[in-house]
Amino acid sequence: MPGRRLARWVAAVPMAVLALATIYPLVFTANVAMKTRRDYILDRFSPAGSLRWDNLAEAWAGAGMARYFVNSFVVVAFAVALLLLFGSMAGFALSQLRFRGSSVIFLGCLAGLFVPFQVIMVPLTRVMADSGLIDTYPGLILAYVAQFLPFTVFLMTSHYRTIPAEIVDAARIDGNTVYGVYRRIMLPLGVPALLSVGILDALFCWNDVLISLLMMPSPEHRTLMIGVNALRGQYSDDIPTFASGVLIAAVPVLMIYLFLQRQIADGVTAGSTKG
Repeated sequence: MPGRRLARWVAAVPMAVLALATIYPLVFTANVAMKTRRDYILDRFSPAGSLRWDNLAEAWAGAGMARYFVNSFVVVAFAVALLLLFGSMAGFALSQLRFRGSSVIFLGCLAGLFVPFQVIMVPLTRVMADSGLIDTYPGLILAYVAQFLPFTVFLMTSHYRTIPAEIVDAARIDGNTVYGVYRRIMLPLGVPALLSVGILDALFCWNDVLISLLMMPSPEHRTLMIGVNALRGQYSDDIPTFASGVLIAAVPVLMIYLFLQRQIADGVTAGSTKG
């Protein structure tokens, strides 16, 4: 019907504009990464005359991006593992175990979601410095866990609350301890939520700049996002090489969004509905 077609066009046009606005920066970055410095200065918006992979190789090997990539991968892997472990345990306890103060603890986790990192970065940095954890991998991992744990606990608690309490009661009657219920019942049932939350946590940690900049001041310990920013000089900029670094840093994120978009959507909407 004409009314429905009009409604579809009204919804499709803004979505198409939003999609183009999202895709254009990536296309522009890829185009710049394929240019020489001279070509970029002469005309930054024109299509690249030929595919030049030298800039990618220079950013990867010459500028030390390979080392930064490994640093980011190690930190993100350990941080996400700890977030999922602590978040799933806390979510199980807050949603299924009956103890005094559980609601207060859950509200405290919710309150943590509204505290920006800029508010706690000075005391956090001082605590890390006094503990000798500045410029160390454990220090950055613990900072990520502290920053993103409330988000993980909230989503895991919301997921576990959709599981009937009768399942937990039946498992306890069968002789399982609390740890047994968590390991044999709740952990397998929570795999879809763990996958979604793990992807979101990995994206948060991978794209972080501020926490990494505070925790890792040494050049050899930089993460990938800090290393990309270091490609820009103080007095001169090699923009094609810088664009190549941005492209390298964006590839893992693009792959995650491309192949795991359903899990990301499930993670974003976790807890918004019941049942």
